[in-house]
Amino acid sequence: MSTVRRIVLTLTAVGATAALGCQVAGGVLGSDEKLIQRAQRLLREVPLIDGHNDTPWQYRKRVNLKLADLDFASDLAAIQPPMQTDLPRLRAGGVGAQFWSVYIPIRQRGGSPGDARSVIEQIDFVKRLVARYPDDLELAYNADDIERIHRSGRIASLIGMEGGHSIENSLAVLRATYELGARYMTLTHSKNTRWADSATDEPEYGGLTAFGEEVVREMNRLGMMVDLSHVSPETMHDALDVSRAPVIFSHSSAHALCRHVRNVPDDVLVRLAENGGVVMITFLGFYVSEELRLWAQRRSEEQDRLRRRHEDDDKEVEEGLASWGQTNPMPRATLEQVADHIDHVHAVVGIDHIGIGSDFDGTSSLPVGLEDVSTYPNLIIELLRRGYTENDIRKILGRNLLRVMRAVEREAGEISDE
Repeated sequence: MSTVRRIVLTLTAVGATAALGCQVAGGVLGSDEKLIQRAQRLLREVPLIDGHNDTPWQYRKRVNLKLADLDFASDLAAIQPPMQTDLPRLRAGGVGAQFWSVYIPIRQRGGSPGDARSVIEQIDFVKRLVARYPDDLELAYNADDIERIHRSGRIASLIGMEGGHSIENSLAVLRATYELGARYMTLTHSKNTRWADSATDEPEYGGLTAFGEEVVREMNRLGMMVDLSHVSPETMHDALDVSRAPVIFSHSSAHALCRHVRNVPDDVLVRLAENGGVVMITFLGFYVSEELRLWAQRRSEEQDRLRRRHEDDDKEVEEGLASWGQTNPMPRATLEQVADHIDHVHAVVGIDHIGIGSDFDGTSSLPVGLEDVSTYPNLIIELLRRGYTENDIRKILGRNLLRVMRAVEREAGEISDE
């Protein structure tokens, strides 16, 4: 693994002076300062658009969505357990636009009554968050908004729904959430909905049902991006069959490098390119590192063995698992492995179909070098070191997703005309 660098980049309004601090493990290479300056300039030129951040869920878990109880403008790395996102670190990371995930857990297959209310509460939280910090955040609804807000020096804030259970099997609720500002919906989460198979559940439908196809068509008509993270490969293919607009994966990586069921197989990547869509590479360690994925699988098997052996004695299971962990330490994913996933997608389908979808504050398993939202410049520097051109990086940071958003908006207009 190459030297791990932690670059702290503080950006002010476009055109203003940026202050840079650098802490480097193992010494500073001669080219580091130039690479930092290039990363700084790229972040000013194009909005870095992150496809997935779970800060709203953190506020729901920790303080029941009460903004006054957790100051987003303070250092939330200092609280326990620490958060990975706050305004100072968003600024330090040069984030230009953020899709805030309005996530709610799926409690049972098919969803539960009350899911729609819960997701609307999450949407309301995002709007209140933006209203509370108007000097830093502004709501965005389309690609033009993102570019305008980025030029103003603020962070464009968008809403993405994680999990089709949020609409409670109702196209009317889907339409209502779009009107409230949601600009993508992940078709499933960890369990199947009543109309689509999830990657992490037992298949029921072999992909999308007829109603699931109607959901995709209605999303096309509205101008809402179809998000295929979390869905089964069969659902991926069915959605690509149906969708007239480009689709996205808001936070997924390459299955060829890490064989987690949540990642995107190469045959789907090829179809994604034909569709014009984008896969937003995630930082979630279990989807990045095959070594870590296999470790988690072995740990789960050991836990099952201990439960069979000790039946209802949770203490024995816990102690046995802790002992196993001492002799089988958890590996860490790395920034370099995240860049490897970008390399793979680039090799399979080209530079025009890659974005970034971190999943910050949705996981405790993050790569070395990408521990929180202040660390995005580290990835830019790694890509520069690997020979990516500045135009390549502009596409990865935001231009690819802006193109997809405009295509989705354009397709919605054409469907409306029809």
